[in-house]
Amino acid sequence: MGLRALLNSTGSNNIGLGFNAGINLTTGSGNVCIGSSVSGVAGESNTTRIRNVYSSVASAQVVYVNSDDKIGTLASSRRFKDEIKPMNKASQTILALKPVTFRYKPEFDPGRTPMFGLVAEEVEKVNPDLVTRNDKGEVESVRYDAVNAMLLNEFLKEHRQVQEQQKQIENLTALVKEQAAKIQKVSDKVEMSRPAPQMVDNDQ
Repeated sequence: MGLRALLNSTGSNNIGLGFNAGINLTTGSGNVCIGSSVSGVAGESNTTRIRNVYSSVASAQVVYVNSDDKIGTLASSRRFKDEIKPMNKASQTILALKPVTFRYKPEFDPGRTPMFGLVAEEVEKVNPDLVTRNDKGEVESVRYDAVNAMLLNEFLKEHRQVQEQQKQIENLTALVKEQAAKIQKVSDKVEMSRPAPQMVDNDQ
């Protein structure tokens, strides 16, 4: 729908919406190009491109997509949750994760931007609940939102330990001061109870 939309496409199940939408698509199938001059790439398949998404600034919520292409946001309200309980030791598994630097392959990122993160297959070995899967059941990505929550739990646990240690140090310091004061009192009493030194006259 739109002037010259999907003009060169010979594939199937492609959607072009807007002027020149999908004009570069050729043999690929299953693509979606929405917006004026969202031209696509020759030969690509199963790719969705939407105009203005990259340059639009929004600060409310992160958008997610699941393996059946449903788009939405994560809800944190108690209204959407049940079986709520403290994370406790469940977050300790993230201590076994191995952060890496990497670049996506050229067919996924022609700019080869340096990236920082985790390898989903490695994360799966540590905790299968921390990965997402595609419609074939293959490991696809890492649930970084869950990793962040687990990091927060580990940080708070460490923070509580530091606070407890600080209290213990303060108590020990107070005890040492108290003992030092008692020792000083005893020392003062001993000093006062000593007989005064006597002088001896050598001429007598």
